[in-house]
Amino acid sequence: MNSAALRSAPAPASLSFPALWSDLLARQRMLAVYGIVMLALTVPVLIAQTIDPRTIDGINIWVKPAKFFASIGVFALTMAWFHGLVRPERRDAPLMRGNAWLLIAASLFEIVYICWQAALGQASHFNVSTPFHIMMYALMGVGATLLVATTLPLAWEVARRPAPGVRPDFVAAVAIGLVLTFALGGGLGGYMSSQLGHSVGTEGGHVPIVGWNRLGGDLRVAHFLGIHAQQALPLLAAMIAGAPPRLRWAALAAGTLLYAALTLALFAQAVAGQPLLPA
Repeated sequence: MNSAALRSAPAPASLSFPALWSDLLARQRMLAVYGIVMLALTVPVLIAQTIDPRTIDGINIWVKPAKFFASIGVFALTMAWFHGLVRPERRDAPLMRGNAWLLIAASLFEIVYICWQAALGQASHFNVSTPFHIMMYALMGVGATLLVATTLPLAWEVARRPAPGVRPDFVAAVAIGLVLTFALGGGLGGYMSSQLGHSVGTEGGHVPIVGWNRLGGDLRVAHFLGIHAQQALPLLAAMIAGAPPRLRWAALAAGTLLYAALTLALFAQAVAGQPLLPA
């Protein structure tokens, strides 16, 4: 990444881990600590996979907790970093602090229930076997919606009150990415949760790590892209930081349209029962 890209947002004087961690804490301490804790907790559940042989639909029961710990950790750290793009006097405003607490509460509810169900050897998602499980699955849906909705207040603050020295196109990239995370990640996630499962058609031959279906459609692919719009568009803006302003804005507009179109195309592919990576 060139020097212009590094100047697109307030950054530490050094790119060493201690400097980055110190800068992250200065941006939003609570979310930074929470994100690191979530990432750290992926380790014991990964170890649990080697000890506990129980499976659900042929997949180890601790795979889902590991993926959610990692996903929540990345989400929280990304949100903490973007707090640094807001004017310093607004970072501790009631709206911002309340939004951070909502992120923690909503995600913590989900991950605790997911781990609890894994410990019992039962599914957490798409489990409607009893009235209790129906209620908890519905509450998980509410929690997931609230979680992705925390991107909207942050997008508003970044767009309306950006920190001094941040390029306008980078501000736009962050705000658009956060909004797309809610619209695409949240919207497609809501559709997926209303179905009987995340696979469409024949299921089998899963992709390593992510577990995506390779014999039929998988709604998780488009949902994954939607959720990670918050990282993808700012990364694009950082990569083209050295280009002339007009070109940066054109690239951001084109990148936004292409990313949204790709996400929706993969969603349509999954609904049609076609795999992303055929076995």
